[in-house]
Amino acid sequence: MTTTEASEPFDRVGRTRPASGLNRELDRLDGLADLMDSRFRLPRTSIRFGLDALVGLIPGVGDGLVTLPAFYILARAHRLGAPTSLLVRMAANVGIDFLIGAIPLIGDLLDVGYRANRRNVALLREHFVKTGQV
Repeated sequence: MTTTEASEPFDRVGRTRPASGLNRELDRLDGLADLMDSRFRLPRTSIRFGLDALVGLIPGVGDGLVTLPAFYILARAHRLGAPTSLLVRMAANVGIDFLIGAIPLIGDLLDVGYRANRRNVALLREHFVKTGQV
């Protein structure tokens, strides 16, 4: 089987291939990132937001609480074998998200557009696709 065939979601007869353990883990992390960054939509708009924006509105503790899932994604990336350079980029995204969110009200609006968790899972998936592990 060639690398191209292995990346296809269907076999030659059209049956879906079972997801690898790495794919399942990336899908779980993607679900968490979706919940945190883009699960909800403002009615009659295309603006999406997640728990990160909502919980971030809580004065004093909100921004700290929403970094916990971001650090979980970072820790899982480490356990999955992501290289240090990628982990540093992901940590920078978390830091930027934290700093943006720390600005009262304006930071919460900007936080809706930054979506650090989605960025980090996309970086992680891209790394594993490039290395041929997914």
